[in-house]
Amino acid sequence: MNRFSPTLSIYLGRHFLIAFFGLLAVVVGMILLFDTIELMRRAVHAEDLGFATLLWMAVMKLPHTVQDTMPFAIMIAMMYALFRLSRSHELVVIRSAGLSVWQFLAPPVILAGLIGVVNLTIVDPVSASMYDTYKRMEEGLIRSNATTLNIGQGGLWLREADADSAKVVHADYVRQEDGILFLTRVAIFETDAGEHLSRRFEAATGQLVEGFLRLDQVWDMVPGKKTEFHDQYFLPTAITLGQVQNSFEAPETMSFWTLPTFINFSQISGFSALPHRLYWHSLLASPFMLCAMVLVAAAFCLTANARHSNWAIRGTAGLATGFLLYFFSRFTYALGLSATLPLILAAWAPTAVAGLLGLTYLFHREDG
Repeated sequence: MNRFSPTLSIYLGRHFLIAFFGLLAVVVGMILLFDTIELMRRAVHAEDLGFATLLWMAVMKLPHTVQDTMPFAIMIAMMYALFRLSRSHELVVIRSAGLSVWQFLAPPVILAGLIGVVNLTIVDPVSASMYDTYKRMEEGLIRSNATTLNIGQGGLWLREADADSAKVVHADYVRQEDGILFLTRVAIFETDAGEHLSRRFEAATGQLVEGFLRLDQVWDMVPGKKTEFHDQYFLPTAITLGQVQNSFEAPETMSFWTLPTFINFSQISGFSALPHRLYWHSLLASPFMLCAMVLVAAAFCLTANARHSNWAIRGTAGLATGFLLYFFSRFTYALGLSATLPLILAAWAPTAVAGLLGLTYLFHREDG
């Protein structure tokens, strides 16, 4: 086996990176344009929502959307790099020197893996923070939901509002058991239409029951009046246990580093953290998926005697395969969320299938 030249490795890697970053710039521009147009359509009935705000929301959403398109960007960049090397006959010369396909693909595979690792460890926390900002702006400016809930390591935060008043509920600790939500160290703030504090409750414990918050050992405080103590107090609410169960922060708004802690907190509280566990494993698989997409691209575009007239067919077949892999990954993800497939299989199957597809064809074509 010939010794692989570092100079040639850098040259091939540079071709791949130039194609990748060039394509990524085009993808970013297109995503920003279409997201802005979609937000303008959705906000047509929203008052006092200017173009600058909508553009800022599109920018906040941009990194998350780009992350979803990263496997396609890697695959298309690899296909384009191979096309350019073939057009200039450099690919024929390199292969004629006796390099195996594995030596030739080593630089782009390593670079794709490094891109995946950087995306996972550095870009993803920034993307999650920006996407969380986008979701909050969307809820407040476009959807304008009257009821807002949030569960995190700071406990439960709940806001319920109507035209005349609003309630903000906070509990330091929450636990679900036998269909009942138990609250510990509860604080409730009521405000009037002018958002002035009109009443406050402090309770040692509480339970969410149908149509009411049942509070125990309650201090009832009204400005200008004497504080009252109740052994038990029922506060009407429209919040249901189902809403609380669905109130966890979206997995996409949490970084790779904070997801394990949140999953542990959720499980201790008695809630299912399946969506967050599945998303964490899909993030963990993403660098390997990028490497696999390099192999898929090479399977369609790396041949010893490829004629230029075949490139359109090969490129179309490669793109079609990429879309099929995308739909397959969405399908397995949905099956994982419904617990139809085991979590590990749902998160890692698309990466395994893509990798085996590329490896099988290259072994058969190059070493078979």
